[in-house]
Amino acid sequence: MKIKKYVDNKRIIAGMTMKDGEELEQGNTALHVCINPEHVLKNRKKLATSLSSVIDNFVCANQTHSVHFHRVTLEDKGRGATAKDTAIADTDALYTFEPNIVLSCFTADCVPVIFYNKVNGLIGVIHSGWQGTIKGVTPKLFTHLKEMENCNPSDFHVQIGAALSQEKFEVDSDVYEKFNDLGYANDYMYYKKSTNKYHIDNQLTVKKQCELAGIPSDQITIDPTCTFLSPDGFSYREDKQAGRHLSFIMRKE
Repeated sequence: MKIKKYVDNKRIIAGMTMKDGEELEQGNTALHVCINPEHVLKNRKKLATSLSSVIDNFVCANQTHSVHFHRVTLEDKGRGATAKDTAIADTDALYTFEPNIVLSCFTADCVPVIFYNKVNGLIGVIHSGWQGTIKGVTPKLFTHLKEMENCNPSDFHVQIGAALSQEKFEVDSDVYEKFNDLGYANDYMYYKKSTNKYHIDNQLTVKKQCELAGIPSDQITIDPTCTFLSPDGFSYREDKQAGRHLSFIMRKE
């Protein structure tokens, strides 16, 4: 199974599964878009084995392009891991202080945000499609972590995973205006006269949101892989039946 490891040290392991023609359903990891749920479970179990973990340690959410987040506790362990109806409902960001829990986020063009706090051990994942970016799911979560969990923003390290590139993320004026209204995304958009379309860099917009939340720029890394252009990418824009990447993070005990 193709797994891109972004962080792998004594404390943290984090990364993203990639499309793989050798695997069942090309490595799809999402129960809500699959041909056979058993295929997805086999893929998830392969991922778990590569993390020296088990599938029952995974926690998954039912993502709805919301700004809702959830603090994962030991009681949540296994939610959504083997059945979609047990996933945490209507939630697009997860975080926890617990070790050995694999937080999961599913994407196929949307921006996955994986992060950890180097001081207090908090870890998290965020699903930020363009709607989540407009609504501010990332800054809202980091504000909460600062105010309610006593986190210092300068202690966070952020990995922005593979997503749809600016070249392929073309939109009409309605979406452009929503990004323009943010007040800080102008540098990450351009207009293409020949197609009358706007092109937006959602990854850089999310990075800016992290910076505005107080996270040092040099502690934010972006994977430049385009999920549309890369053979390793699942792209909903290219194929509405596409599978999903699973972005993950776990703190080792």
